[in-house]
Amino acid sequence: GMMVMVSGADLLTIYLGIELMSLSLYVLAGFKRSEARSLEASAKYFVLGSFSSGIMLYGISLLYGAAGATRLSALAAAVESRGLDDPLLGMGMVMLVVGFGFKIAAVPFHMWTPDVYEGSPTSVTAFMAVASKAASFGAFLRVFTEGLGGLKANWQMLFLVVCVATLVLGNVVAIVQTNIKRMLAYSSIAHAGYALIGIVVTGQASADGSVRALGASSMMLYLAVYAFMTLGAFAVVGMLRKGGLEGDEIEDFTGLAKRQPLAAFLMLMFMVSLAGIPPTAGFIGKFYLFRAAVEAGLIWLAVVAVLFAAVSAYFYLRVVMVMYMREPQAEGGVVPRLAGSPALTVVLACALAGVVLLGLFPNLLVSLAAQAVPTLK
Repeated sequence: GMMVMVSGADLLTIYLGIELMSLSLYVLAGFKRSEARSLEASAKYFVLGSFSSGIMLYGISLLYGAAGATRLSALAAAVESRGLDDPLLGMGMVMLVVGFGFKIAAVPFHMWTPDVYEGSPTSVTAFMAVASKAASFGAFLRVFTEGLGGLKANWQMLFLVVCVATLVLGNVVAIVQTNIKRMLAYSSIAHAGYALIGIVVTGQASADGSVRALGASSMMLYLAVYAFMTLGAFAVVGMLRKGGLEGDEIEDFTGLAKRQPLAAFLMLMFMVSLAGIPPTAGFIGKFYLFRAAVEAGLIWLAVVAVLFAAVSAYFYLRVVMVMYMREPQAEGGVVPRLAGSPALTVVLACALAGVVLLGLFPNLLVSLAAQAVPTLK
């Protein structure tokens, strides 16, 4: 479903890819049928996801009514000839924003994220937070640059508002969370706000083609980096739960550095990277996004993003403080050795390698992201 989403050249094909992905995730969210929390997560995700899919499909039908076709190339031609003189194009565009906004967990379409992330099995949450978000951003970028590029002056302002709202809510609400999965859920919302900076830059009318291409490639670079650090953080949480320690509350990490130094070090690296502290990959991802915003003339947006990146350091480093600066609880569980699970060891090793190596040697990933983005008009 995700491969169809990002490679489709027709709105209906992209929609079918989204539905195939979404139906699979509804099932995975409720995979632990014996747990009420997992079933609740699946039900909430299904109801809200179906609602957003209906809105998106209605938007596609309006765009079909305006363009007479659902191919992105035909839609681009219709937009170029009519623009917002045709109200169907404007209404259809807004409904697509709602549909894609739900998939990427952007404010105000984020309401499902904390409950679903908390209730789903940890491995499913990790997959959902990384893979589906990256695929949704890929389809999002294609539809709005290739199909609705002629309306960039209109959707760029809309995305700007959504971007700032997502940055503010994701980072501020994450501060008060005590559950690690809910904290990572709001962190995921905040990171969607950072990635939206790339799309905002892509729609900046005053920027030239190279700057808009930089915005798109920076977004792709950031999503690749985000995948490593988020997958690693959820893998550590899953490891704690498998070891008999609940691992859901931040307090469960108390004294982890003394009970399992290697697990604490891994969590430290992922939290530092999520906070965007050098020399990790998270810093590189944020640096290129902020640079794209500055080169596009959106200096104020880069300043806002930097301020909230500083805010995010509080709730990420709070986990580090609990692990390293508190004594372990006497009744604490025993964390398993990483070697006890070969699959988990591989996942954690790959995530750690990505966070460290991409932070120290980012050139290869930067060039790949640039090559993947065609020149934007």
